[in-house]
Order: sequence, then structure tokens, then C-alpha cells
Amino acid sequence: MSNKNSRFKEDICYILHSFSWKETSLIVKVFSRNFGCLSMVAKGAKRPYSQLRPVLSKFSPLVLTWSGNTEMKNLVKAEISQIISMPSEFLMPSWYLNELILSFLPKEDPHANLFDAYDNALFGLSKCNINNVIVSSILRRFEWFLLKEIGYGIDGQEPDFENKQQEPIIRQILSKRIDNNLYGKILYTKKILKDLRYFIY
Repeated sequence: MSNKNSRFKEDICYILHSFSWKETSLIVKVFSRNFGCLSMVAKGAKRPYSQLRPVLSKFSPLVLTWSGNTEMKNLVKAEISQIISMPSEFLMPSWYLNELILSFLPKEDPHANLFDAYDNALFGLSKCNINNVIVSSILRRFEWFLLKEIGYGIDGQEPDFENKQQEPIIRQILSKRIDNNLYGKILYTKKILKDLRYFIY
């Protein structure tokens, strides 16, 4: 991908969150493999014939090109790298992964290995059927890796995330560690999953 010193930068990215900005544009929060979490203005992306409009989808990897040296970048170009079709029943777990990243990672702090773990988790969810053990193992593995990557990891050997008997214990340990390091901040997707008695919480 692009040189970090060049005017235009390009990298493989995922869109974590987006919202309207002015009448025709979007602010997109992205997770870039080599540049970390970034905020970008997608000018004109809400216009009916915008080239960006059909491309800026979540849960599929995109090749994004942007410019700017300030905290808010200008999105110049977006191309689909691979189409991942996420089943509707796994959208909420996928949003949960996004919220974890947005809550824990500072801006422009690269975590290429965590990006790869996120990519693997989304691909795994996209191929799941309704299987509590498999879905839970995907989320627990990502939580474990995220905490380890940012310096809040749990001592000891990596557990067997697919062990059905151990899953409630692993879930409780990881949930407590995540909550302790959020310092009172609420993960809304996690709260919704609990309120709905979703099968992973």
C-alpha cells in the first residue's frame, strides 16, 4: 500500500461507523490495516449518483485513498476489495466488534495484527449458521486478542474458545476485563445483546 509520507495514502480498510455531515456528505470512521483508526469526510457520498455511495458498505474490506494531514482526512476514492455478505442474524455481533475497536483504539495507532484478527472474525461470522458455540468462540477469540494487543491481556495460555463447558467462564473473565478497562463507558451493542438475551451473552 502507500508510503506514509506521500500526499495521497491508500490502504485496505473497514468502515466501522458513518453518519451524515451537512446535506450531501458523510463522516466515516474506518479501521485501516497500516494506519489504524481514521476519520474521513466522504464529500458528496449521499448524492444519488455519487461513485462513493454504493461502495461505502460495512463489514466488507475496501481499498480507500485519502488525503490530509489533520485528524479529519478527505476520502478521495473507494473500491471494493472483497464482498462479504453478512447474514442479518450476525449483524449485531459484527457491530459489537466495531464498537470494541472504536472504544479501545486511539486514532492513527496501527494494529495490523488486530486488523487481521477482525478480518478473520467477520469472515467467520459471515459463514456461520445459528450455532452458539461457533459464534461465541469467534467473539471470545477476538476479545482475547484485542485485550492482548492493547496491553490489557490476561496472563496464561490462550484458552480453547470452542470448549462448550469452558465458554461461560471465559466469557465472564473477558467481559469483566473489558468492563474494567472501559472505566464506566457503556458498550451499547453489548447491552442490546444482553437485553435481547442473545445467545452469546
